[in-house]
Amino acid sequence: MSGSISIDQWLQQAKQQLEAAGHDSHSKDSALLDAQLLLTHVLEQNRTYLYTWGDKALTDEQCSRVNSLLEQRLNGEPLAYILGQREFWSLPFKVAPSTLIPRADTETLIEWVLDLAAEQQIPAQGSALDLGTGTGAIALAVASELPDWQITGADFQPEAVALASVNQQALGFNNARIIQSDWYQAFSGQTFDLIVSNPPYIDGDDPHLDQGDVRFEPKSALVAEDAGMADLAHIISQAPEYLNDGGWLLLEHGFQQAEAVCELLTQCGFTQVENRKDLGGNPRISGGCWNSVK
Repeated sequence: MSGSISIDQWLQQAKQQLEAAGHDSHSKDSALLDAQLLLTHVLEQNRTYLYTWGDKALTDEQCSRVNSLLEQRLNGEPLAYILGQREFWSLPFKVAPSTLIPRADTETLIEWVLDLAAEQQIPAQGSALDLGTGTGAIALAVASELPDWQITGADFQPEAVALASVNQQALGFNNARIIQSDWYQAFSGQTFDLIVSNPPYIDGDDPHLDQGDVRFEPKSALVAEDAGMADLAHIISQAPEYLNDGGWLLLEHGFQQAEAVCELLTQCGFTQVENRKDLGGNPRISGGCWNSVK
């Protein structure tokens, strides 16, 4: 596709190419949406502009740039990495191949935090720790909803710390900070009212690692030892040392790991242990409350 092609024509041809490439697993609309997002990115316009000016011709430079992005998408590269951005909890997050792409299912965790706040099971003013923060999505979403809290996002990878810091500064949540830490390593002597995490939880032999977007995501943020349970088990076993009495631990995990995670929480002494389902109805977040005196 080259110059002297209209917006409508380019979108139609791009949609057909994306459908043929198999990036249309959910609906016909997904291929068109991908095409629209690529073009709005290059034109620096919104989708309404595409509908309003559908007969407007693209310049050769615009065509060249958007065709290059389309080629990346046709090769299977995640749209979020191509565009450098993904929305989470209605907030725009810069993303990069050094971190996981924030997913809508993880918003289930944020909803649980808000339920705890509404039920006064966590204090009106408190502190939260997000372990393995990646882009900072969980930490900053919580910061947006609990402005009277102090939120800390921690990640072991320097690239993730840098990216999450950029997102924190761009979003302007002054009640959040991003630091480098190997899980709890940097928090000796500190305690929190809430600990949350979306740690690596995929088995290294899982065939899904060779499918879809995860092919392009960092394996260090996806894969854990002991059939995906090692990091979850570590976070749970160490959490009591870093939680205030009445504090909560909420963890994202694979849908087949819910029973094992809840069992670990119970064995460790957590109470009110339960699980929440994601948008697809799969058990995705497990958590419990810590009280040192039972």
